[in-house]
Amino acid sequence: MRSNRATLLPGVMALAFLGACSVPDRPVREPHSHAVLHPAALRPVVIGRAAWHADQAAVRPGLVYDRDVRAVFIHHTDNPNTYDCAKDVPGMLLVLEQQHIARGWDDLGYNFVVDRCGGIYEGRTGSIDRDVRGAHTEGFNADTIGIAALGNFGPGQKVPRAMLRSIAEIAAWKLDPAETPLGHVRLISTNGGSRFSKGTPVSVNVISGHRDVYETDCPGQALYDALPWIRRTAAALRAKATWAG
Repeated sequence: MRSNRATLLPGVMALAFLGACSVPDRPVREPHSHAVLHPAALRPVVIGRAAWHADQAAVRPGLVYDRDVRAVFIHHTDNPNTYDCAKDVPGMLLVLEQQHIARGWDDLGYNFVVDRCGGIYEGRTGSIDRDVRGAHTEGFNADTIGIAALGNFGPGQKVPRAMLRSIAEIAAWKLDPAETPLGHVRLISTNGGSRFSKGTPVSVNVISGHRDVYETDCPGQALYDALPWIRRTAAALRAKATWAG
């Protein structure tokens, strides 16, 4: 028995199928994509203030918060390098906090402190979760953070690789996505106590040493000489944490 349905040739069948669907009259383009840095993927393990028994009651009110971090300044604390990371560091940090508050500062001046074993400690209150302004680099505290290496890293001293790696990890994490660890940034001096008079625009490395803007040998020559390694490592960490968005 013959079917009443018309027999369609293959080509006609294809046309009939297309006619039943919505066919665009121009090629479909893929959505625009671009590389996006994901800071959450960069966050290292940071030991909070409670772990080193910070004297929170002594912290003065009025901490200032910035919108972003445009530069990082590296320091050393000038302590002996023979400390035990597990036993001694909490007490050393508490003494630092007490010394800084005694100077009239609101809290411990550095946003983060790194020990010789690579341990990362929250220094100034709130530095983990917010961009809190520190008291670490006179004239250039705004829109920057201070990272202190616990110890003395003058000429001839060895800077442990674990310490350098942790410093790079903090910088990669905390720097604003618009800044590159390998680049330069233009900052304005806010205090004539620095190397530059108040209001002077200054171009510095995004990751700089304290001595770059202040009359000091901090962070010590051995650590200062390691800054290029820190910059390259921070840049590599950021590249790894960047993917198409």
